[in-house]
Amino acid sequence: MAMLVNEALVLEALKEVIDPELGVNVVDLGLIYGVAVDTSAIRITMTLTTPGCPLHESIAEAVQVALQDVFPRRGDVAVDLVWDPPWTPDRISDEGRWALGWRE
Repeated sequence: MAMLVNEALVLEALKEVIDPELGVNVVDLGLIYGVAVDTSAIRITMTLTTPGCPLHESIAEAVQVALQDVFPRRGDVAVDLVWDPPWTPDRISDEGRWALGWRE
């Protein structure tokens, strides 16, 4: 029986992708702007904390690998890096803030 893939499952899988500079996953950092799932592909729209991030290729590849590992029969995984709107720390989740030591 095939696994139904939805946005929540994709986001859960992406929590395994850690930003190597900050040590927090890309979901809790607020880097994921969109998830689109259809019968043959998963498309991720995401950003990075800065446009000049030297790790953009490795983070995008880690997103692809994580999703292909969890959903091997889904087919194509595409990652679109965008810079608009620009990322801000306001996008970090409560869990991400906790992991960064930003406790209130």
